[in-house]
Amino acid sequence: MPMIIGEIRRFLRDTNSLRITRSMRDTAYKALVAKEKLMQNTDREPTIDEIAKEIGATYKAVYFALTATSNTISLDEPIGDEGKEMTMMDRTSFSVAPDNDAWMENLMLRRAIDDLNAREKEILVMRYFHGKTQTEVSDEIGISQAQVSRLEKNALADLRKLKIEG
Repeated sequence: MPMIIGEIRRFLRDTNSLRITRSMRDTAYKALVAKEKLMQNTDREPTIDEIAKEIGATYKAVYFALTATSNTISLDEPIGDEGKEMTMMDRTSFSVAPDNDAWMENLMLRRAIDDLNAREKEILVMRYFHGKTQTEVSDEIGISQAQVSRLEKNALADLRKLKIEG
């Protein structure tokens, strides 16, 4: 019986579309357990940084472990509503060149920005993706320019910290 169970597990493990190391699977398992625990304690989705601190791992290790163990889909797979289908490749705003790692940095940056609180995320998007000044941002969201400056500075510091830790 144990030999049959072992063979079934090996088959399921080895027939996956991606080969994921045992240590990465272990990290992903610990991260998922920690995520559930943190969600019960805080009643919200924990950030990758919080999960990493909980299990004593780096941001990058947790990010890659969770990403590697998530379901993969083809870039050519249709997504969207019937009649308005597009592929995942259509949704990507960057080109993937074999010798260019910029696309990975773009993904990491997007993920890191998603981990910021809503106000900081809104400010960074308006400032760096829409090209607005701090004064324009302050007028639009109804806070002072000094507050926009402080929140932007803190958000950028958080992003730099994630890059150093990761």
